[in-house]
Amino acid sequence: GMPKPPPEPGTLQGNAGAPGKVQGIARVVRTLKDAGRVQPGEILVTETTAPPWTPLFATVAAVVTETGGILCHSAVVAREYKIPAVVGADGATVQIKDGQRIEVDGDTGRVKVLMA
Repeated sequence: GMPKPPPEPGTLQGNAGAPGKVQGIARVVRTLKDAGRVQPGEILVTETTAPPWTPLFATVAAVVTETGGILCHSAVVAREYKIPAVVGADGATVQIKDGQRIEVDGDTGRVKVLMA
């Protein structure tokens, strides 16, 4: 088949965790304590999530994690809450800056930075 085109600048490729496509403000969170900064409707960008993070999934628009596959906590919970998720997006917390507008495509596993 056709070779996959390399991701454009400002685009991250991860695994499709939960379906759907959404745009919103990225909130880069390193620890659960830090998660209080996430406003409803923002997009959670973090290394990984665990069960204590679950309440956040009720308020965020989407989730992006650096680690994990389709069976990881982030993906499973995002599907339950019917929000898009991209998991295993290497370098997400570094390449995506806090407060940037991003697009999360949980069908393709792609995350795009829309503006600096």
